[in-house]
Amino acid sequence: MERLVIQGGHRLEGTVQICGAKNAALPQLAATLLSDEPLTLTNVPDLADIRSMLTLMEHYGVVVKGPAHATVTLDAAGARNLEAPYDVVRRMRATVLVLGPLLARFGSARVSQPGGCAIGARPVDLHVKALQALGATVSLDGGTIDARAPEGGLVGGRIVFPTPSVGATETAMMAAVLARGETEILNAARDPEVCDLGACLAAMGAQIEGAGTHRVLVRGVERLRRARHEIIPDRIEAGTYAVAAAITGGHLELTGARLEHLSAVGAALEAAGVQIWPTDRGLMVSRTGRLKGIDITTEPYPGFPTDLQAQFMALMSIADGASMIRETVFENRFMHVPELARLGANVTLQGTTAVVRGVERLKAAPVMATDLRASVSLVLAGLVAEGETVVNRVYHLDRGYEALDRKLVRCGARIRREDA
Repeated sequence: MERLVIQGGHRLEGTVQICGAKNAALPQLAATLLSDEPLTLTNVPDLADIRSMLTLMEHYGVVVKGPAHATVTLDAAGARNLEAPYDVVRRMRATVLVLGPLLARFGSARVSQPGGCAIGARPVDLHVKALQALGATVSLDGGTIDARAPEGGLVGGRIVFPTPSVGATETAMMAAVLARGETEILNAARDPEVCDLGACLAAMGAQIEGAGTHRVLVRGVERLRRARHEIIPDRIEAGTYAVAAAITGGHLELTGARLEHLSAVGAALEAAGVQIWPTDRGLMVSRTGRLKGIDITTEPYPGFPTDLQAQFMALMSIADGASMIRETVFENRFMHVPELARLGANVTLQGTTAVVRGVERLKAAPVMATDLRASVSLVLAGLVAEGETVVNRVYHLDRGYEALDRKLVRCGARIRREDA
């Protein structure tokens, strides 16, 4: 098991290339199972979660060519409808996304309930609801989801989500593209990753309108075709490096990043005293003055993303005044608070709200990563903590950030990776 050793107090300057979005790539890899013709994806990030999904695709008989220069071609012509192995499924939640494609193409699917970060309850009930609305019979037995389409395949229907769910919206879209008739998805998640899945499916020949809005309309087709699609840049990675520039009082250009995907984050950073503006290549982020404490509430897109809450808390820990951070998406997403406290952060939890009182400086200490976004918040705090911070269990980082430590080092950070 590896750890990162960070010498704090170094200002970040330079350029960071933003990779393709993990949360866009994963459903698009699953969508390969919908077609017997190849799908080529470009701008695929090199991450542990991506490698796990590719392993799962190979388990189903998909032929994977790549990755080479972030381009992967997947051919599911000889795919088999097998049960997903628990050893792969337990590693991440996104494996549930194979459920819709398998059911739509083969008429049945059996998938173990997925694992991932322990940040709160993420039940599969909305995925089940979506498939049932298309005529499927779904049962949950012993940790396994068993879904069967009616004779003749799935049938278009009306799906109304009580709350926007990214994963369930993606499951509904992928299942509906091969269903007979028209499917209407209401209160759909509007995230850029959902919109990108819609663009990928459209390139494959699906008929989809409204992806990225609250109402998605899918007209089923008989089969999909060969396609090529470029994955959008990762807005969470971009937001993380924006916070890195802000917390160190640095100046970073984030090439490939899109400000339109980060409107709520950009507004929060500007309110806190950080400058952020678009360039020809991406985004520029800079801070020269003092940080100011502000309040944020995590919400479904286009609100402030829960995946940047921990990073923003690290930033607020050294801001002037007090901040309130309210988490409304995942109930266990404050597991980084005790570890930030070890570095000197002053955070008080009150249910789903954290009150952060800025301190003059953080001080280095050994800390333990508990999940993907919590781990990167500790790295950010370590960049400004006095002394040498040791972040343990950084395998979480490698699930969602490509070469994080190397990118930071190129911009002036003092970080080394070593065996624990």
